[in-house]
Amino acid sequence: MQQQLQEILNEISAFVWGPPLLILLVGTGVYLTFLLRGLQFTKLFHSLWLALVKRKEESDEPGDITHFQALMTALAATVGTGNIAGVAAAIAVGGPGALFWMWITGLFGMATKYAEAVLAVKYREVDDLGTMSGGPMYYITKGLKQKWLGVIFAIFASVAAFGIGNMVQSNSVADAVQHSFNIPVEITGIILAVLTALVVLGGIKSIGRVTGIFVPIMIVFYVLASLFVVVIHIESIPYIFKLIITEAFTPTAASGGFLGATVMLSIRMGVARGVFSNESGLGSAPIAAAAAQTKHPVTQALVSMTQTFIDTIVICSFTGFAILVSGVWDSGLTGVPLTSNAFSTALPGEWGGYIVSLGIILFAYSTILGWCYYGEKSLEFLLGSKSVVPYRMLFVIAVFLGAVAKLDVVWSFADVMNGLMAVPNLIALLGLGGVVAAETRNYLKEKK
Repeated sequence: MQQQLQEILNEISAFVWGPPLLILLVGTGVYLTFLLRGLQFTKLFHSLWLALVKRKEESDEPGDITHFQALMTALAATVGTGNIAGVAAAIAVGGPGALFWMWITGLFGMATKYAEAVLAVKYREVDDLGTMSGGPMYYITKGLKQKWLGVIFAIFASVAAFGIGNMVQSNSVADAVQHSFNIPVEITGIILAVLTALVVLGGIKSIGRVTGIFVPIMIVFYVLASLFVVVIHIESIPYIFKLIITEAFTPTAASGGFLGATVMLSIRMGVARGVFSNESGLGSAPIAAAAAQTKHPVTQALVSMTQTFIDTIVICSFTGFAILVSGVWDSGLTGVPLTSNAFSTALPGEWGGYIVSLGIILFAYSTILGWCYYGEKSLEFLLGSKSVVPYRMLFVIAVFLGAVAKLDVVWSFADVMNGLMAVPNLIALLGLGGVVAAETRNYLKEKK
């Protein structure tokens, strides 16, 4: 019975995450790019300055956490195993050209992320606990005037948080710790649950403080490690760039353990893994953006769109470069083993595997913190503020369960919910694109 249910869920997941949704996700980004006149390109440096240099508005602005903390909370949830295993899988199946299509997905996804944040801040409200509440469920209800669609999104998000944002991540951590350090999964589960509880039970301000310190350190550590691998093979960089561009538009020939790939397969893998990594269009990140201290939606939106840039254009690229320059991309491996093999070519002994394992542990833990907030805000929209504390406690328990149990059915069901989140959110983005454009024009006029 369980096996049959698993097979059904796998088929549903393949359909939900199939070409129609991927085309809709990227197509929405393309539409918003034209509507906003390529704002993600013209305002990129200003956005990075706001996010990483200025970092916050005046303390008396409405909101719960700073620009920077909101960005780091969103990055905590976004930067995960997809940046390590997902990139490797895309290259292993679609060839080097898949990395190019990940870039394309990320560049257009920045416009989507921008629009999500504009709407999240514009339609946010103060809840019974005195904190900001916003995200797709609010701008669908208040902007699109379709509360039933907002309810559907909130249901999908609150369920997905337990899978993609919780048990899948804790299981990845437990496996990595057991494989690298021979520590039982039960011990890892207890430690991970306690560390999660110490942060999430304090709410968004606690999450913002921790992610504001933890996430930058995590990202810098991984990027520097990847950069070391690239520097060791620096002479291969020109060839690698040529390979990525060439293979993006021509079939990739079979070589080594690589079976070859068509251009369509390269596009599909690059787009699918790119969307999975940066989550642009899924509707998760704007929930964090709504908590930021800001008086104008566009200010936070400019900061928020750097999330996709950092996730896909920076972190995913470094993983891809490390795999390609090390020459192991066609070894027949995929996922984490492929990335570990790439790092091991530059680092002596087992250090390469340790760094990848540590990266998975850090990335997965940060994802748990961010997704707890997404889930609790979604449930609060459905059941009110009294549901928040019980949700946090249940979320912590699920962290332990995910580490010690093989709950494949739960994971598959949550994966379906994660994909379905995008549908009502994309409908809102397309329907409220004019609002986003108007807010942007007003902001730019004020600045002039």
